[in-house]
Amino acid sequence: MGIINVLDFSVANLIAAGEVVDRPASVIKELLENSIDAGADDITVEIKRGGITFMRVTDNGKGISKEDLPIAVKRHATSKIHNAGDLDSILTLGFRGEALAAIASVSKLRIMSKTADSEVGHILESEGGSVKGIIEAGCANGTTVIVENLFENVPARLKFLKKDVTEAMAVSAYVEKIALSRPDISIKLIIDGNMKFMTSGDSKLYNVIYVLFGRDFAKRLIPVDNRSDGVHVFGYVGAPDNIRANRNFQNFFINHRFIKSKTVSAALEQAYSAFIPSDKFPCAILNIDINPALVDVNVHPAKLEVKFSNEKLVFEAVYSTVRQALESKIQRPEFNINPKGDRISAADYMKRLNSFIPVSDGKREKTEQLEFAARTPIPEYRRPESTPVVSPMQNESAVPSGYRSPEPNFERAEYSAPVTPHKCDAAVHDEPKADVSSLTENEPPAPFEAPFVPSSQPVTRHEPEPKSAVSAPKSEIADGEPEYIVPEYRIIGEAFYSYVFVETGDSVLIIDKHAAHERIIFEQLKNNLKKKKVISQMLLVPIDVVMTDAEAVAISEYADELKQTGFEFEIYGNTVSITETPIELDSDGVVPMIQTIAGRLADGTGNVTVSRDIIYEKALFQASCKAAVKIGHIHDAEHLKWICERVLALDIIKFCPHGRPVAFELTKHDFERQFKRV
Repeated sequence: MGIINVLDFSVANLIAAGEVVDRPASVIKELLENSIDAGADDITVEIKRGGITFMRVTDNGKGISKEDLPIAVKRHATSKIHNAGDLDSILTLGFRGEALAAIASVSKLRIMSKTADSEVGHILESEGGSVKGIIEAGCANGTTVIVENLFENVPARLKFLKKDVTEAMAVSAYVEKIALSRPDISIKLIIDGNMKFMTSGDSKLYNVIYVLFGRDFAKRLIPVDNRSDGVHVFGYVGAPDNIRANRNFQNFFINHRFIKSKTVSAALEQAYSAFIPSDKFPCAILNIDINPALVDVNVHPAKLEVKFSNEKLVFEAVYSTVRQALESKIQRPEFNINPKGDRISAADYMKRLNSFIPVSDGKREKTEQLEFAARTPIPEYRRPESTPVVSPMQNESAVPSGYRSPEPNFERAEYSAPVTPHKCDAAVHDEPKADVSSLTENEPPAPFEAPFVPSSQPVTRHEPEPKSAVSAPKSEIADGEPEYIVPEYRIIGEAFYSYVFVETGDSVLIIDKHAAHERIIFEQLKNNLKKKKVISQMLLVPIDVVMTDAEAVAISEYADELKQTGFEFEIYGNTVSITETPIELDSDGVVPMIQTIAGRLADGTGNVTVSRDIIYEKALFQASCKAAVKIGHIHDAEHLKWICERVLALDIIKFCPHGRPVAFELTKHDFERQFKRV
């Protein structure tokens, strides 16, 4: 007797449902996609107890006719494709015809729907996959689907659901993704009778982001929009100070479909390689419009993963779009002048407030405590006799020895030799700390007043040699670079020999001189590297690198591009024998670089040029850090002026290569608000 059985249809339905529906969020996903495919522009999602007991999705789409209602809950029933050719140009979110059948087989289902040309609507009731009947009903145009008692007939699956609040969070997360993918649709989410959020449907993605993530998140975003080789990338990416410890805030959409893609994620993160710390991840809401024939959305049961026919094309489009935005549109981070100690939570505030409200039965202990506190005089503070009192009006000679002026003497201090950005030597690390003994005891330090630089006149980057014995840092801008404009500014002073205060316009910049100088040097080294002609060095002994099959195939496929970067090699099976390498590359870095490039090429998360540039950039991080001026050290006025002008004039000098901010900005309004003048 044979041992192979043909499963009963109801059992097969339950198994198939597990591929589509595994929790309430899966149900909401499928119902939302159906509503969008039906042309709805107003959708309401409501759940109770995390969606386990009740889910309702209402839309104003085109509706379902009476004749189609019983067919809609059958497996492989869909109106979105008709033949195999349609699979090459799928533009709808759903297309398999399994969603309603899967949901109906594991719940109690009701569908209320009315088309525009029908006088009345109809209600279909189903339980456990079996249709109970269809009746007429009065309802608005569109469709409402109610799902109750999910997995009631599948206890084994029910016990694997999480707590109600966890399931509700999963539902909310997916509805957010749909709202981000379609800002032209008004979407409302109600959880246990409370409205979580509602989008306006005005087609403005920024407004959706503002509603979902708040003002602070939204204002630290950079808009991106670029077309490249038939790929349109647009949306928003986070500024370098808007980063996270994980990838949860990375949202990618292909033709308005939310997806997870290693290729897109790698392109995004590699674009940030010189702007954020290596252990942090950028935020993004990126839409990618591409020819449907070039992407396969049918490789995952939940349609969360897609496959590109040309991953390199998508990678380069995303990378170049994000990188260009970061290099040209970064804003300075805002300086938070509200100390944390002044903040109090709403709960604590209400506790304090309620403690002073008299109770209704006449007890007034708290009120009496408040009145007593108001009548109690504040004891006079007396300074301990051992504490010296120094008045600013006293003679300068009365200042205790070791007193450090809040303003460094830019004119009289003895300065160490300035560090030129083009080299790094031992003198940089042995540079002496600031020595206050060089300040005259009987004479207060004169404040440094830098002259205003007219903004209408271009300032050339090639400064003349200073007349003093102390040489100013040389210009790091290569010969032939066009002049740029430096706005009017005044260096107010320097705090802690580290942070330079610069007044410009109606704001004050607080510049970290080390971070600023580090970024200036890094950009120049990077520009010099790009301008150099590729020169290879021949190895006396070839270096053999063993690859996986996929990596060896990738190296072979991109051999021409790899050789253009300075490598020469032969491939023997899974071994790449390298005979020449770029002259800038140290011998110890050959194997890691070729392995990194091969790995990224194999899994579609990079290309040859970008991977090489990122590896080179990481090598430049340390060089620029060592060559930059150090905080806590005295540097003359020419040094500070040289750094400040570049911070003011060059848009790229906003964050150091390690992701630290170069400068914070405080506006005149911020000062006036702190001093209660506005």
